[in-house]
Amino acid sequence: MSGEYLITILKPMLEGAQATILLFFIAIVLSIPLGFLLTLAVKSSIKPISWLAQAYIYVMRGTPLLLQLLVITFGLPMIPVVGEYLILDRFVAASLGFILNYAAYFAEIFRGGLLSIDKGQYEAAKVLGFNKWQTTTRIILPQMFRIALPAVANESVTLVKDTALLYAVAVPELLHFAQTAVNRDFTILPFFVAGIIYLIMTLLLTSVFKLLEKRYRFE
Repeated sequence: MSGEYLITILKPMLEGAQATILLFFIAIVLSIPLGFLLTLAVKSSIKPISWLAQAYIYVMRGTPLLLQLLVITFGLPMIPVVGEYLILDRFVAASLGFILNYAAYFAEIFRGGLLSIDKGQYEAAKVLGFNKWQTTTRIILPQMFRIALPAVANESVTLVKDTALLYAVAVPELLHFAQTAVNRDFTILPFFVAGIIYLIMTLLLTSVFKLLEKRYRFE
Protein backbone atom coordinates (compact mmCIF):
# COMPACT_ATOMS: atom_id res chain seq x y z
CA MET A 1 0.00 0.00 0.00
CA SER A 2 1.28 3.46 -0.90
CA GLY A 3 1.90 6.27 1.52
CA GLU A 4 -0.81 8.22 -0.26
CA TYR A 5 -3.38 5.54 0.62
CA LEU A 6 -2.21 5.54 4.23
CA ILE A 7 -2.73 9.30 4.43
CA THR A 8 -6.16 8.90 2.82
CA ILE A 9 -7.41 6.49 5.47
CA LEU A 10 -5.56 8.15 8.33
CA LYS A 11 -7.36 11.50 8.05
CA PRO A 12 -10.92 10.21 8.75
CA MET A 13 -9.60 7.81 11.39
CA LEU A 14 -7.93 10.65 13.27
CA GLU A 15 -11.22 12.56 13.08
CA GLY A 16 -12.90 9.51 14.58
CA ALA A 17 -10.22 9.40 17.27
CA GLN A 18 -11.35 12.87 18.35
CA ALA A 19 -14.72 11.40 19.35
CA THR A 20 -12.88 8.63 21.19
CA ILE A 21 -10.72 11.10 23.11
CA LEU A 22 -13.66 13.40 23.87
CA LEU A 23 -15.72 10.53 25.26
CA PHE A 24 -12.77 9.39 27.37
CA PHE A 25 -12.32 12.80 28.97
CA ILE A 26 -16.04 13.27 29.59
CA ALA A 27 -16.33 9.82 31.16
CA ILE A 28 -13.20 10.06 33.30
CA VAL A 29 -13.92 13.58 34.58
CA LEU A 30 -17.49 12.75 35.61
CA SER A 31 -17.31 9.07 36.59
CA ILE A 32 -14.48 9.43 39.12
CA PRO A 33 -16.28 11.96 41.38
CA LEU A 34 -19.55 10.06 40.91
CA GLY A 35 -17.76 6.87 41.90
CA PHE A 36 -16.43 8.54 45.04
CA LEU A 37 -19.94 9.71 45.96
CA LEU A 38 -21.15 6.12 45.49
CA THR A 39 -18.41 4.95 47.83
CA LEU A 40 -19.60 7.39 50.47
CA ALA A 41 -23.19 6.25 49.89
CA VAL A 42 -22.22 2.60 50.39
CA LYS A 43 -20.55 3.51 53.70
CA SER A 44 -23.50 5.67 54.77
CA SER A 45 -25.06 4.89 58.13
CA ILE A 46 -28.47 5.42 56.49
CA LYS A 47 -29.25 1.86 55.44
CA PRO A 48 -31.63 2.58 52.49
CA ILE A 49 -28.98 4.82 50.88
CA SER A 50 -26.29 2.19 51.42
CA TRP A 51 -28.50 -0.59 49.99
CA LEU A 52 -29.44 1.46 46.94
CA ALA A 53 -25.79 2.31 46.23
CA GLN A 54 -24.76 -1.33 46.60
CA ALA A 55 -27.60 -2.46 44.33
CA TYR A 56 -26.62 0.12 41.72
CA ILE A 57 -22.98 -0.99 41.76
CA TYR A 58 -24.00 -4.65 41.53
CA VAL A 59 -26.25 -4.04 38.52
CA MET A 60 -23.79 -1.83 36.63
CA ARG A 61 -20.84 -4.17 37.23
CA GLY A 62 -22.90 -7.30 36.68
CA THR A 63 -24.29 -6.45 33.24
CA PRO A 64 -22.34 -5.78 30.02
CA LEU A 65 -21.50 -2.18 29.18
CA LEU A 66 -22.73 -2.81 25.64
CA LEU A 67 -26.16 -3.81 26.95
CA GLN A 68 -26.32 -0.66 29.06
CA LEU A 69 -25.41 1.49 26.04
CA LEU A 70 -28.12 -0.18 23.95
CA VAL A 71 -30.73 0.31 26.66
CA ILE A 72 -29.90 4.00 27.14
CA THR A 73 -29.63 4.73 23.41
CA PHE A 74 -32.46 2.62 21.99
CA GLY A 75 -34.41 1.30 24.97
CA LEU A 76 -35.31 4.43 26.91
CA PRO A 77 -37.25 6.00 23.99
CA MET A 78 -39.46 2.87 23.95
CA ILE A 79 -40.73 3.39 27.51
CA PRO A 80 -44.47 4.14 27.38
CA VAL A 81 -45.61 7.72 28.05
CA VAL A 82 -42.19 9.17 28.96
CA GLY A 83 -40.16 7.59 26.15
CA GLU A 84 -40.49 10.55 23.82
CA TYR A 85 -38.75 12.73 26.42
CA LEU A 86 -35.84 10.31 26.76
CA ILE A 87 -34.58 10.46 23.18
CA LEU A 88 -30.93 11.50 23.44
CA ASP A 89 -28.26 12.35 20.93
CA ARG A 90 -26.26 9.17 20.27
CA PHE A 91 -23.01 10.61 21.62
CA VAL A 92 -24.74 12.03 24.69
CA ALA A 93 -26.45 8.68 25.34
CA ALA A 94 -23.15 6.83 24.98
CA SER A 95 -21.39 9.30 27.30
CA LEU A 96 -24.10 8.81 29.90
CA GLY A 97 -23.74 5.05 29.65
CA PHE A 98 -19.97 5.17 30.12
CA ILE A 99 -20.24 7.57 33.07
CA LEU A 100 -22.82 5.46 34.89
CA ASN A 101 -20.93 2.22 34.23
CA TYR A 102 -17.45 3.37 35.15
CA ALA A 103 -18.67 5.20 38.24
CA ALA A 104 -19.62 1.80 39.66
CA TYR A 105 -16.14 0.41 38.99
CA PHE A 106 -14.39 3.44 40.46
CA ALA A 107 -16.66 3.21 43.51
CA GLU A 108 -15.37 -0.30 44.20
CA ILE A 109 -11.78 0.84 43.66
CA PHE A 110 -12.18 3.67 46.17
CA ARG A 111 -13.96 1.37 48.63
CA GLY A 112 -11.02 -1.01 48.43
CA GLY A 113 -8.66 1.90 49.03
CA LEU A 114 -10.56 2.90 52.15
CA LEU A 115 -10.63 -0.66 53.47
CA SER A 116 -6.86 -0.94 53.09
CA ILE A 117 -6.22 1.95 55.48
CA ASP A 118 -5.39 0.77 58.96
CA LYS A 119 -7.97 1.58 61.63
CA GLY A 120 -5.16 2.91 63.77
CA GLN A 121 -4.99 5.95 61.48
CA TYR A 122 -8.41 7.05 62.73
CA GLU A 123 -7.44 6.50 66.36
CA ALA A 124 -4.16 8.38 65.93
CA ALA A 125 -5.97 11.32 64.32
CA LYS A 126 -8.41 11.42 67.24
CA VAL A 127 -5.57 11.45 69.74
CA LEU A 128 -3.96 14.34 67.85
CA GLY A 129 -7.18 16.33 68.14
CA PHE A 130 -8.41 16.10 64.54
CA ASN A 131 -12.16 16.20 64.07
CA LYS A 132 -13.93 13.82 61.69
CA TRP A 133 -13.77 16.21 58.72
CA GLN A 134 -10.06 16.93 59.23
CA THR A 135 -9.29 13.24 59.63
CA THR A 136 -11.09 12.40 56.40
CA THR A 137 -9.72 15.20 54.22
CA ARG A 138 -6.16 15.45 55.54
CA ILE A 139 -5.32 11.87 56.44
CA ILE A 140 -7.69 9.27 55.00
CA LEU A 141 -8.50 10.59 51.51
CA PRO A 142 -4.90 11.37 50.46
CA GLN A 143 -3.88 7.83 51.42
CA MET A 144 -6.93 6.33 49.73
CA PHE A 145 -6.19 8.07 46.44
CA ARG A 146 -2.55 7.01 46.55
CA ILE A 147 -3.53 3.40 47.14
CA ALA A 148 -6.26 3.49 44.49
CA LEU A 149 -4.17 5.23 41.81
CA PRO A 150 -2.76 2.08 40.13
CA ALA A 151 -6.24 0.54 39.90
CA VAL A 152 -7.66 3.82 38.58
CA ALA A 153 -4.91 3.83 35.95
CA ASN A 154 -5.78 0.29 34.83
CA GLU A 155 -9.48 1.13 34.65
CA SER A 156 -8.73 4.28 32.66
CA VAL A 157 -6.77 2.29 30.08
CA THR A 158 -9.71 -0.10 29.84
CA LEU A 159 -11.97 2.90 29.28
CA VAL A 160 -9.91 3.98 26.27
CA LYS A 161 -10.35 0.55 24.70
CA ASP A 162 -14.04 0.34 25.60
CA THR A 163 -14.73 3.52 23.63
CA ALA A 164 -14.74 1.22 20.59
CA LEU A 165 -18.27 0.27 21.72
CA LEU A 166 -19.42 3.59 20.29
CA TYR A 167 -19.42 1.71 17.00
CA ALA A 168 -22.33 -0.43 18.26
CA VAL A 169 -24.58 2.58 18.85
CA ALA A 170 -23.79 4.22 15.50
CA VAL A 171 -21.50 6.96 16.79
CA PRO A 172 -18.76 7.67 14.22
CA GLU A 173 -15.45 7.03 15.95
CA LEU A 174 -12.07 5.50 15.22
CA LEU A 175 -13.23 1.91 14.70
CA HIS A 176 -16.17 3.03 12.56
CA PHE A 177 -13.88 4.69 10.03
CA ALA A 178 -11.48 1.74 10.12
CA GLN A 179 -14.31 -0.70 9.36
CA THR A 180 -15.58 1.57 6.56
CA ALA A 181 -12.13 1.58 4.93
CA VAL A 182 -11.81 -2.21 5.28
CA ASN A 183 -15.20 -2.82 3.64
CA ARG A 184 -14.51 -0.32 0.87
CA ASP A 185 -10.95 -1.26 -0.01
CA PHE A 186 -10.85 -4.98 0.89
CA THR A 187 -7.70 -4.61 2.97
CA ILE A 188 -6.98 -5.22 6.64
CA LEU A 189 -4.50 -2.35 6.86
CA PRO A 190 -7.01 0.11 8.41
CA PHE A 191 -7.46 -2.27 11.36
CA PHE A 192 -3.71 -2.23 11.98
CA VAL A 193 -3.66 1.57 11.76
CA ALA A 194 -6.55 1.75 14.25
CA GLY A 195 -4.67 -0.62 16.56
CA ILE A 196 -1.58 1.60 16.43
CA ILE A 197 -3.65 4.69 17.26
CA TYR A 198 -5.20 2.90 20.25
CA LEU A 199 -1.74 1.79 21.39
CA ILE A 200 -0.44 5.36 21.18
CA MET A 201 -3.37 6.65 23.23
CA THR A 202 -2.96 3.98 25.91
CA LEU A 203 0.81 4.53 25.97
CA LEU A 204 0.36 8.25 26.58
CA LEU A 205 -2.25 7.61 29.26
CA THR A 206 -0.09 4.99 30.97
CA SER A 207 2.85 7.41 30.96
CA VAL A 208 0.74 10.12 32.62
CA PHE A 209 -0.39 7.75 35.36
CA LYS A 210 3.17 6.51 35.92
CA LEU A 211 4.22 10.10 36.50
CA LEU A 212 1.33 10.57 38.93
CA GLU A 213 2.25 7.38 40.77
CA LYS A 214 5.85 8.52 41.00
CA ARG A 215 4.74 11.96 42.21
CA TYR A 216 2.44 10.61 44.93
CA ARG A 217 4.40 7.52 45.90
CA PHE A 218 4.86 6.98 49.63
CA GLU A 219 8.30 8.01 50.75
